[in-house]
Amino acid sequence: MRNHNQNHNQNHNQNHNQNHNQKTNIITIMKKQILLFFVCLQVCNCCFAQEERNHQREQLDSIFSMLNAQNQFNGSLLIVEKGTIMLNKGYGYRDLEKQNLNDNNTIFELASCSKQFTAAAIVLLKRQGKLNYEDKLSKYIPELSFWSDVTIYDMLRHTSGLPDYVFDMPPSWDKTKIATNEDLIQFYVKRKDTLEFKPRSKHSYNNTNYALLASIIERLTGKTYARFLDENIFKPLKMKNTFVYSRRLSPLKLKNYATGYVWATNSFNRVTSENPLYSNNTMVYNLDGIVGGAKVNSTTEDIYKWLMALKNNTLFTKEEFAVMTEVTKTSAGKNIPYGFGLDISKGDNKFAFGHTGSWDGYASLIYYDMIKDRVIITLQNFSMGANPSNNVFQILDGLQPVTEYRKKIALPETEIQKYIGSYTAESEEDVQIITYLDGYLVHNSKRIPWDLRFFPVSGNEFQGIRQGGNDGVLRFTTLDNGDIKLEMLSYGELVGSGLKSH
Repeated sequence: MRNHNQNHNQNHNQNHNQNHNQKTNIITIMKKQILLFFVCLQVCNCCFAQEERNHQREQLDSIFSMLNAQNQFNGSLLIVEKGTIMLNKGYGYRDLEKQNLNDNNTIFELASCSKQFTAAAIVLLKRQGKLNYEDKLSKYIPELSFWSDVTIYDMLRHTSGLPDYVFDMPPSWDKTKIATNEDLIQFYVKRKDTLEFKPRSKHSYNNTNYALLASIIERLTGKTYARFLDENIFKPLKMKNTFVYSRRLSPLKLKNYATGYVWATNSFNRVTSENPLYSNNTMVYNLDGIVGGAKVNSTTEDIYKWLMALKNNTLFTKEEFAVMTEVTKTSAGKNIPYGFGLDISKGDNKFAFGHTGSWDGYASLIYYDMIKDRVIITLQNFSMGANPSNNVFQILDGLQPVTEYRKKIALPETEIQKYIGSYTAESEEDVQIITYLDGYLVHNSKRIPWDLRFFPVSGNEFQGIRQGGNDGVLRFTTLDNGDIKLEMLSYGELVGSGLKSH
């Protein structure tokens, strides 16, 4: 009986162990299969995401390539979405003489995008205890004591009411000289202009604000504006290709530097702003030595380092950055969507900042969306170049882009030239003059030499090149009596018209 029981127990134990091992093996196999499933799913998701990113890159590149072919974009750009580089590319030439191409190492003048670095220097001086935002302008530049109510804070946010030197200086300035910040100060010391409005009662963008802030930086530190920014911002952030540079006041031979170009009048030749073929206006030449509101030069990759430093509080504390990007109000209670050298967009689940710039043949856009972790940087060296921001947002958001910039079509020369002529408005206050230039129509008026170029998008509609981003369309209609009616539209709205008799 004992042997029988022992054998029974042994058999039972063997069967139990076998069953247990089988269950264990089945569970192990199932776990492996589940793990393999999730691995395959993750790989598929990664492949799908990569495929989607590649498609988005192709869409973005297609739009900028089209704009470059239509003389609407010439420069370098960097688009980054959640840390992933979507497009990092140059379009067109950085200099026409040697025909060197733009790329991610090309250095551009930032124009008004320079203001954020001026503001950053002021924040650092505040941290060092060398100034307060409520300090009066006259404390540091006593020669301008007649602007006694203006504070540093007012200048940072463009609520000062100061006059703008960009408009005031050119008419009377010696055309053989290049003005500096000190010249600007002495210019207003002699004129003693009154403020255009009471400080903080309005927000009005003004270049004088940031030029005077640059002068305060220099007087407080005993260093040039360029040196202070280099030592306290550019070097610490390893922005190796960023510097302050006035290319006419102190010309240098710089590697990878982009020359800023504009159209020669009534021509598709590109020239620098001071070229007589462009105009007799020497403003950009005469004001070349004034820093603070412009004159920082950089690359797309260096600007990306700057934006990441702001995001990660590398240079500024969270508290300092909060003050820099605060949406404040005028004394009348109106929102001021401008921080310290930055345009600000804030709201429910919305926080983005950046700036645009246009000066001397350069156009710049710096944009960062804190919520979506989205960076868009475009630096151009051809007049006021276009920026298809709406299409970029739509593509990155996975939406079908709605046409923002229309594509040029091939239209016979004779079909274009039939619209040449003078178009008189019903009021006869002005006459619109349409001429032909190398496949384009050029619009001027008797009162203003606009020199605007339009390319065909249909048999009777011509789209403006949109330098500077302003939408413009010329629409022609042949009437029953043979007269041709001209309608000028901006963003679909009629802004002018005229009639050409046959």
